[in-house]
Amino acid sequence: MQLVLPAGVPLLHPETQVFEGMIEGWRNQMLARNLAESTIVAAVRVVRVFKAHHDVWPWLWTAAMSDEWFADLRSVRHIANSTVRSYQVALRGFCRYVTDPAYGWAEECERRFGTHPIQLINDVNAAAHVADVESQPRKRAFTRPELQALFDWADDQVEQRRMAGRKGWLPAFRDATMLKTAYAFGLRRTETRMLDVVDFGPNPAASEFGNYGALYVRYGKAQRGSPPKRRSVLTVWPWVVPVLEQWFGEVRPFLASDGPAAWPSERAIRITSPSVDALLRQARTAIGLDPVLDFHSLRRSYVTHLIEDGWDARFVQEQVGHEHASTTALYTCVSSDYRTRTLRRALDALVGEVLDDSPATARKGL
Repeated sequence: MQLVLPAGVPLLHPETQVFEGMIEGWRNQMLARNLAESTIVAAVRVVRVFKAHHDVWPWLWTAAMSDEWFADLRSVRHIANSTVRSYQVALRGFCRYVTDPAYGWAEECERRFGTHPIQLINDVNAAAHVADVESQPRKRAFTRPELQALFDWADDQVEQRRMAGRKGWLPAFRDATMLKTAYAFGLRRTETRMLDVVDFGPNPAASEFGNYGALYVRYGKAQRGSPPKRRSVLTVWPWVVPVLEQWFGEVRPFLASDGPAAWPSERAIRITSPSVDALLRQARTAIGLDPVLDFHSLRRSYVTHLIEDGWDARFVQEQVGHEHASTTALYTCVSSDYRTRTLRRALDALVGEVLDDSPATARKGL
């Protein structure tokens, strides 16, 4: 990948054409690194926004400009720490590309503009990644009453629209089933949205669940530069089976006679991410739920409730696809009742051991 400029042709707008050539060459480099298209688009957008913010070409950028921009993003716009780091990764990657002698941009800028680009992000001003999970501390799981209220609200939407004779009861039924499925299998938003009908299957070791004993996730969270991670999730709660049987067997055919998507839309192949987010916002407002509860809270609830119900921590880790047990532990938001019961059992067991070993007990045994 060499300089992306027309060879031997005078540039009518050298600044603009050189900048666009940099962007195009960097995009080609990211494609060669096997980065996802969405990652590339987001990275290019960050560079363009930074350039527009200062209205200065890359060969005139300074580290002070970078510091000022990120200070503005943190203090005025209050963006998350993880967002700051992702923006810095994009800027660092672009600067690394345009300063690499192999691509010739520094030499080209010196020849045309009398200066050259530099690396803006270094060890001094880069945001450190010091935690495995950087989500806001306020984020949490649904309590069981909150979760029941959410499902009741979703079911009520179906009944209200059906009683009114409105066609909207079909999407409402889809939404209710989708929410219950996301919780019942501990899924992320994209994992849920991208499910197809064929992703549900039997589990030979749990024949009582029929054709819904396992779920095959094909769009799990990917590592950087890697395709989506796949995993299988075993059904643990029997109540979800009749929910899925009714949706796929009786209701979904009226909404989509063909097409692979488990959650089809009337206007597209499948439901969109903004529609999923809008559904949770509508539910929170209608029920009066805590604003911190989002779609990912369903996944946190899955982990929490399995742990509270006594499922093995390693099993839960495999179900949600975490590489490290520490990540699963961060997802666990056990209730105070569960902690009280656990403490009570431990104390009762300790007292029992002490009584068994006491002299009075020993004499009585003799």
